[in-house]
Amino acid sequence: MRTVITYGTFDLFHVGHVRLLKRIRDLGDRLVVGLSSDEFNKVKGKKVIIPFADRKEILLSCRYVDDVFQENTWEQKREDIIREKAEIFAIGDDWAGKFDDLDDIVKVLYLPRTKDISTTELKTVIREINAEKLHEAKNVADHLVDLLRKI
Repeated sequence: MRTVITYGTFDLFHVGHVRLLKRIRDLGDRLVVGLSSDEFNKVKGKKVIIPFADRKEILLSCRYVDDVFQENTWEQKREDIIREKAEIFAIGDDWAGKFDDLDDIVKVLYLPRTKDISTTELKTVIREINAEKLHEAKNVADHLVDLLRKI
């Protein structure tokens, strides 16, 4: 049985995540995912929307994922790979070159991400929608204040 390992935050789970996990799973018989903890995401400078326990449940419901464990540090990957007996470490190509130091114990692959979708893009769209709603609410409030002054 060939085990493949990957890592990520998987916040706002979307089709890009599904497609990447499918391609990674297709590399072997078993896929284990190191899911970044909320605390580790803070260290990485990422603000997550969905808490760790919920992200883990979502990943475990994905048919391409066999197991999920908590990622707490950058340095734990070597131990995880050995513990899980992984033969392949695969991750999105936005990390290209970052984990080449692990190639002495595992085959390291960087796979293309799904074009035109990312959690960062989704968060940007959400922020824009929220800003637009805030602007609309401010306009209504200003209008009401003007009406009250006239009374």
